[in-house]
Amino acid sequence: MIEILKFDISFDCIVCLNAPMPSLGFFLDFKNIPVIGADGGAVRLFEKGIICDYVVGDLDAFRKAKVENFFDKAKIVHEPSQDINDFEKSLIFCSKLGFFNILVLGFHGGELEHTLNNWSILYKFHERMNLCIYENNRYAIPLSKSIELGTTKNEMISIIPQPKAKLRTKNLKWELNSEYLEIGKREGARNVSIGEWIQIEILEGSILLFFDARLPFAYRKVKKSGPDEIRTHDL
Repeated sequence: MIEILKFDISFDCIVCLNAPMPSLGFFLDFKNIPVIGADGGAVRLFEKGIICDYVVGDLDAFRKAKVENFFDKAKIVHEPSQDINDFEKSLIFCSKLGFFNILVLGFHGGELEHTLNNWSILYKFHERMNLCIYENNRYAIPLSKSIELGTTKNEMISIIPQPKAKLRTKNLKWELNSEYLEIGKREGARNVSIGEWIQIEILEGSILLFFDARLPFAYRKVKKSGPDEIRTHDL
């Protein structure tokens, strides 16, 4: 079953990790959406002039910055466990609040091992939530089911296996025909859309799909009724 990705709903919240944030202007499109700072992510936001609604984590970076007095209206959630990182703690907190469509900022930054660990957390939660990573006007979303995506011609599309996936594609410059992508063997970065839509059938495994951002919208999945269904994508 192929599902169409439509970008026409609001995010439930924004989770900000401890890495450089977009400019203050970026957040103007999200005025009524709760913002969660994952420990040091709250400090990064503060440096942009933003006081987040929630601060979640072991709070070591937050307290070291000595900014807590400015967060009198924020809910501070101390989770001291060292068995899981602040990103995972924030996603667990989101789940408790019923937040499902989540925009993640600051995913890539700091030490390389920290970024790779964030990827592991992303993979762990990708079937429980609609998670969307944003960086430099690009989205990345983890997927384990076949999708169709509205695109612009020549839009750069990257498909990264997690860690191995068997795929069949349509409307990409370099097609896959029931072929495997696998970390350490064959990657799928920097492919190109050749039309107004692409299709990726995931026959085995899962992927991390990169494409141009559809700000300020989150995605929802709509079941495709048949191969001749009219494609209407809200971009």
